[in-house]
Amino acid sequence: MTEPRYSPPDASRAPRYTGIRTFARLPHVRDPEGVDVAVVGVPFDTATSFRAGARFGPEAIRAGSMLLRPWHPALEVDVFAAQSAVDWGDIEVTPGNAAKTMDQIAAGVRELLDAGITPIVLGGDHSIALGELRAHALAAGDPVALVLLDAHADTWEQYYGERIFHGTPFKRAVEEGVLDARRSLLAGMRGPLYAAADLDQPRELGFDVIAGDELRALAPAEFAARVHERVGHGPAVLGFDIDVLDPAFAPGTGTPEVAGLLPHEALALLRALAGMRFRGFDVVEVSPPYDGPGQGTAMLAANIAFEFLALNAITRLA
Repeated sequence: MTEPRYSPPDASRAPRYTGIRTFARLPHVRDPEGVDVAVVGVPFDTATSFRAGARFGPEAIRAGSMLLRPWHPALEVDVFAAQSAVDWGDIEVTPGNAAKTMDQIAAGVRELLDAGITPIVLGGDHSIALGELRAHALAAGDPVALVLLDAHADTWEQYYGERIFHGTPFKRAVEEGVLDARRSLLAGMRGPLYAAADLDQPRELGFDVIAGDELRALAPAEFAARVHERVGHGPAVLGFDIDVLDPAFAPGTGTPEVAGLLPHEALALLRALAGMRFRGFDVVEVSPPYDGPGQGTAMLAANIAFEFLALNAITRLA
């Protein structure tokens, strides 16, 4: 294996809090040559239904990533030695115009995919997933599967009359033929609903749905087996909405729901997917204005992105 072209600087030479704020202190690079994986921000939040602020999510997650170190003890992998990783910066967005922003996201993510780069997207509200899925499907030549950890299924027809909203991306993606619901799994749904049909909708579209209480009762290995059986060997992406976590640990989000996953439970579920190949990843809905004084939500999101880096590193070493 060749030495990766890009990796974080030696932390023994200068304190981690120095330098320009990038994810895990990775170099900020916009040249695809020699890049295997790129962390990219999408600072868009004008498709939210309750608390805004996720436009500042990428910035906060980058700040929360300063203490990340190369070695992943649980998965026994050096995430930066196994791959050339960069912080790509942010994709351009248009506040107040979700339709245009989805096109901008699709173009920005497609640029990375066409160069053979795996994107790790930092949101932004969850509407941005529609642009991502468009890019993945176009690059793959087929609809992709989605594995999602989220408190909400995000398969509504509309919200306040808006068809592109953070509660609608996966309904739109199925309609557009970029997401294969029959190979996809949504896990972690919980909280009060408008009607019983809210949980029927994703199942009627073809999704496998694991409600929050059922998910917490599953062992990580059982969750992974269900994911493998559902997704198969076709192209897939992995998404994580920070509100799947209990707001006691991740208060900085736009639509918090009580009785969510504990951080160690979420990490164990992600780690159970080691060895599974994903075309891309995202972590969304971090809203720094509602985070605690220690920025715990942002740090959790940064560590979720670190898990993505580890999962991608393992597949590269396989």
